[in-house]
Amino acid sequence: MFVSKKKVHESTPAFVSSDHIISRTRTATKGMGKTENGRIILKAGTVYPANDATAAGIVLHDIDLTHGDQPVGIMVEGYVYEARLPQTVSAEAKDALKEIKFEEYNVTEGK
Repeated sequence: MFVSKKKVHESTPAFVSSDHIISRTRTATKGMGKTENGRIILKAGTVYPANDATAAGIVLHDIDLTHGDQPVGIMVEGYVYEARLPQTVSAEAKDALKEIKFEEYNVTEGK
């Protein structure tokens, strides 16, 4: 595992809508990330490992894959605000993510 002292902070809206979640650790590969500012980043909220029938969870935090594969926390059970995810979740991925519930964010109610 590569650890860097360089910190990159970005304002990302919270997509997890409940305090109770269940997560697992998996391995993110370089090919899963996208290049941003010269770094390869796997964004929080991305469907892991792919946005299709192989979906196993949703990435909880941004992961820097510039220096190779890294451990990644993925949500396997819980509630998320679908509109706040960085990508539209495919119907196949939703079917595979049986324990993740997708909610709409209601601004007037704050939930």
